[in-house]
Amino acid sequence: MSAPAAPGAGLHRLVLASASPRRRELLERVGFTLDVRPAGIDETERPGEAPAAYVARVARGKADAVSRPPGAWVLAADTTVTIDGAILGKAATPEEAAAMLRRLSGRAHQVMTGFSIEGPGDGGAGGGRRRDAVVTSEVLMIELDEATLADYVASGDWRGKAGAYALQGIAAALVREVRGSVTNVIGLPLAEVLAALRELDGPRPHFAAGHSAADPSPSGSST
Repeated sequence: MSAPAAPGAGLHRLVLASASPRRRELLERVGFTLDVRPAGIDETERPGEAPAAYVARVARGKADAVSRPPGAWVLAADTTVTIDGAILGKAATPEEAAAMLRRLSGRAHQVMTGFSIEGPGDGGAGGGRRRDAVVTSEVLMIELDEATLADYVASGDWRGKAGAYALQGIAAALVREVRGSVTNVIGLPLAEVLAALRELDGPRPHFAAGHSAADPSPSGSST
């Protein structure tokens, strides 16, 4: 006689419309089996567009654009850093990264992630289940002196990161406090996404099949 299926078995497959390794890692950590299909859309900010409206629009656009098998569920997301109502995208040069970080230095700013979940049938005549949301976290950065700023910029850790930093990287040493979802600052508000999937009766995590963050030491020792 075969063993009974684990809770949630067969219910944790999800199409992830994102190339972000951080979003993939967060979802796989809680046991999702992912079909990663990045959506290539124009993410240019529109004139006068508010940060929350921007991330919501881009997330929904990714979810609508990605190809998916019949019956599949899709999750798309977009994250930005904002301060004084301005959107801080990815710095193109060390000078631009330094300018962004000087603006954030010693101040609170917001990290916003828009996410869009589409169930089977969404976007067509048959309707379906859908949830769009924006989650905001407040981040307080330490005051950066010029030596610290130059050292961080020289590390290159800012490349490809909105606001020129990432909490999961070297810049963890630059963040004094996070108010709200920590995973949101990393790129996906995990608790909120899981709650939305439960409410929609969508794919579920399977914690028993998940894993903790990778330990760089084969022996598990921190020494």
